[in-house]
Amino acid sequence: MHKLISPAVLKKLGMVAGGLVLILLAAIVFMRSGPLAPVQVVVTTVQEGRIQPGIFGVGTVEARRSWMVGPTTAGRVLNVKADVGDHVKAGDLLAEMDAVDIAQRFEASQATVARASSALNAAQAQLTDANARRELAGINARRNQELATQNFISAAALESRMQEKASADAGYQIALANLESAGQDLSRTKAERDAMAKQRANVRLIAPNSGIVVSREAEAGSTVVAGQAVLRMVDPNSLWIKMRVDQGRSAGLIHGLAAKITLRSQPNIALSGKVARVEMLSDSVTEERIAQIEFDAGSDALNKTSLGELAEVTLDLLQLAPALIVPNAAIQRIQGKVGVWRIHERKLEYVAVRLGAADLAGQVQVLEGLKSGDGIVVYSQKALKEDTRIKVVDALVANAERSPSP
Repeated sequence: MHKLISPAVLKKLGMVAGGLVLILLAAIVFMRSGPLAPVQVVVTTVQEGRIQPGIFGVGTVEARRSWMVGPTTAGRVLNVKADVGDHVKAGDLLAEMDAVDIAQRFEASQATVARASSALNAAQAQLTDANARRELAGINARRNQELATQNFISAAALESRMQEKASADAGYQIALANLESAGQDLSRTKAERDAMAKQRANVRLIAPNSGIVVSREAEAGSTVVAGQAVLRMVDPNSLWIKMRVDQGRSAGLIHGLAAKITLRSQPNIALSGKVARVEMLSDSVTEERIAQIEFDAGSDALNKTSLGELAEVTLDLLQLAPALIVPNAAIQRIQGKVGVWRIHERKLEYVAVRLGAADLAGQVQVLEGLKSGDGIVVYSQKALKEDTRIKVVDALVANAERSPSP
């Protein structure tokens, strides 16, 4: 006869079975989503292709030709006739100065010139008189020499005439020196007068070239010193971009490279240009090289830009020969080595590689370490090891932890 299992035993067996099921379910969950769960990875296949290397930089719009218009002497601003935004032509009157004492100084210089002219005339008359005295003394000296040879006059009388001639010669030389000095004084005073006349003319501030007024630095009634700007103007046809490029990514930066320009105020408009100049002096503080990018002519967008506006510049370098390429995100640096995680027979292995050039789209050449068709990890939920269990997915779950990228 079979023994009947008591309800209490059945209850205990049920509880044990339930516990085993729970343990089994927990183990499954633990293996799928716990610490021992496989790490999700996104993989790609290494293929051969071409990349277009480039240089990217940010700069500001500046004017290649600009002018600071101001007086050459200290004075007070009488009036300002041009305003910010005005288009002016070369020779237009921009402002006028009320010089503090230039009128009086010019009148004084005129009087000095007149006085120097009178002194020159007096010196000329003195020279004429001295020359006449010298000639008369010479005639008397020669006559007395003839009389002395005939013993008609004494030696003392002859000596007196010769002394008169020597005195007349000396007076002539003094008059000649005075004339030269008077001429030099007149030239100096005329030069001072002409300089004063130019200063008086400079009270009218004239546009040196055609352009646009970009700022008013002083208003009527303001006192300015020599060289201080009253107005600033630029040539709108000379706009270019002062671009800064990280020194480590500036290889290939040369004059003449084609440029793609995006202005901050017009992000949907693509402008073109070229490298007009590469500065010899780099910024040692920011470790950047500086290049000047000029716009191609004929773009209406330039009429809407402003000085100091930020611009993004992309320079395309020469296209390289075909090579193996991988996403830059796949490159990992571990213990000082540069490499990628390759999937070989469903297992991970870290492979050191030698890299070549990279482009701005995130692709980089692999010169050694991989072959075409290799599968490599691009993204992963966690940092990988060679014994890490992985699960290949099309995309990682949002907010998932990713392995560090270079």
